[in-house]
Amino acid sequence: MKIYRLETVQKLPISQKEAWDFLSDPKNLKAITPDYMGFEIVSGAVEKMYAGQIIQYIVTPVLNIPTRWVTEITHVDEGNYFVDEQRFGPYSLWHHKHFIKPIENGVEMIDIIDYKIPFGILGQMVHPFIVAPKLKEIFEYRKQSLNELFGEYI
Repeated sequence: MKIYRLETVQKLPISQKEAWDFLSDPKNLKAITPDYMGFEIVSGAVEKMYAGQIIQYIVTPVLNIPTRWVTEITHVDEGNYFVDEQRFGPYSLWHHKHFIKPIENGVEMIDIIDYKIPFGILGQMVHPFIVAPKLKEIFEYRKQSLNELFGEYI
């Protein structure tokens, strides 16, 4: 069983509270997700995030095929970090940690995603050509969108 990891780091010129308020609101995820993903929240997007929260989405990550994605918010340390885990969706494992820490003149956001793709050896063979580049593209889009919303860290 192969588990992959994607780590991203981004600095923004905003307060920790501003970063938390935006990132911890599931309704804001659409604004930082590429349009072609067809991202729609089906249920569970209440205003305040909490451990145990179940959120259902529809996404179209590959070949325009709508896919239901169900995540659970498993850990919340308000203002500092939260963890979402896939309960149903395209991955065999999806564990996404979001960290927000104050730095001089802003915040540093760190995303650590540990994931496993289905289909055994076939999944491992397509990972470097399809899955890894697609995830990097999605998180690069997220980074650009956040820079447009909040400005670039200098």
